[in-house]
Amino acid sequence: MPLTYERIESLCKEKGINVTALCTNCGIPRASLSDYKSGRKKTLSAKTLSLIADYFGVSVDFLYGKTDNQKDNTALKVALFGGDSVVTDEMWDEVKRYAEYIKERENGNK
Repeated sequence: MPLTYERIESLCKEKGINVTALCTNCGIPRASLSDYKSGRKKTLSAKTLSLIADYFGVSVDFLYGKTDNQKDNTALKVALFGGDSVVTDEMWDEVKRYAEYIKERENGNK
């Protein structure tokens, strides 16, 4: 199994979802990841990788295994919540959902 797929599965477990839910949430065909996992597909498209990386808040390089460091959002969290606040995963997920809502709303107005 490719390292990229292993990282995707691991991120799904951390978030408490399965790969099917990830695909649904990102608008990615489930067969795309199934084919990649089984070796019928050798790579994932840049668009697919970008959608997955954005969903989890990690870099594409992390998914590829080029780095073990996930994207650090500490500075952004401090800017949004101030330095004294503890930012839970739930709070951060809500911020990301709201940002996605704004993006979708703006895209719908074009």
